[in-house]
Amino acid sequence: MTAVRDSRTVWDGLVGQQKVIETLRTAAAGHGMSHAFLFTGPPGSGRSNAAIAFAAALQCEQDPPGCGTCHACHTVLAGSHADVSVVRTEGLSIGVKEVRELVRRSALAPVGPRWQVVIVEDADRVTEQAFNALLKAIEEPAERTVWMLCTPTVEDVLPTIRSRCRLVSLTTPTAEDVAAFLVRTDGVDTALASYAARASQGHIGRARALARDEQTRNRRRDVVAIPAQLTSLGRCMQAAARLTEVTKEEADAITTELDAREKAQLDTAYGVVERGRRPREYAPALRDLETDQKRRAKRRQLDVVDRGLMDLVSVYRDAIAVASGAPGRLVNEEIRGDVELLARVSSPETNLRRISAIFEAREQMLEFNVQPALALESMMVALVAPEARTR
Repeated sequence: MTAVRDSRTVWDGLVGQQKVIETLRTAAAGHGMSHAFLFTGPPGSGRSNAAIAFAAALQCEQDPPGCGTCHACHTVLAGSHADVSVVRTEGLSIGVKEVRELVRRSALAPVGPRWQVVIVEDADRVTEQAFNALLKAIEEPAERTVWMLCTPTVEDVLPTIRSRCRLVSLTTPTAEDVAAFLVRTDGVDTALASYAARASQGHIGRARALARDEQTRNRRRDVVAIPAQLTSLGRCMQAAARLTEVTKEEADAITTELDAREKAQLDTAYGVVERGRRPREYAPALRDLETDQKRRAKRRQLDVVDRGLMDLVSVYRDAIAVASGAPGRLVNEEIRGDVELLARVSSPETNLRRISAIFEAREQMLEFNVQPALALESMMVALVAPEARTR
């Protein structure tokens, strides 16, 4: 491991986004400022990180803003600044009730001398009714309120919303940028950083997980090995079951500790441990907590399945790259033998159809609420070679 350097400014966590940094620095200095910003970019590009960094710069006590070390910067980055609200959800959507509370909060004057900042991560999960509740606040904002919405694309918010926001577009960072970031900030070994950067396909959070955790790397290896295993219908069913199992394991690993901590906090809040009995108000509070946790677990598994599907897509894209003679390293360089075999026995057109089948399964789960096991079984059958479907 190499020495890890502390961040010197609020912008240091934004990887491969120099144009965005310059735009936000200029706005924080008072040039091109707006009352509403829409941060867009592919998963892992750092949309919410950019919004939080910008919020810190807006509250910064130094010149130029965004020093990363003053009290204001520190509290924004730590999530404890009184005038910066960050809205996150583990659920499937953000409803009108929650948005109305945000609108109410945004109308208040900031506690400090600068801005009241409201950041909505995953604004693509805001329901249409909730967006309508948000519209008036963005059309007629309070004098010192700034809204920051984070979505994958501009199409994820209503046209009436995006037309009133200044667009900040992030891009997928290169593997080289991600690897250098892992070495610089996390002290990751160069070879491991290179693997994690390629395997994550530019997703910073995923790259960090791959670099830090061997079990995460092993689960990904199980997923990218699937295309070479699809030689019969029986193998398809086994692969679908295994992918369902692997993604559930990863989702459970993420949520189990958090669930237990929330349950312990609830018990403490109601004095269950101290008194040895449960007050009448405890049961409904526990039901609400369990409902929220089940909703979060479902969303988390869908997110992990989605990540696994993107790993599968990377294998078929690598096969297309090999077949077309594209230069450069593969995303899955470690299984080049499997990829080259796939390129020999399948045409690029066949692999493009397989990628389409993966995206169709993704849509079934995310948009139409199809059970992951069913969607994955159907997808695996679409991925197998036609001549193997009768075996």
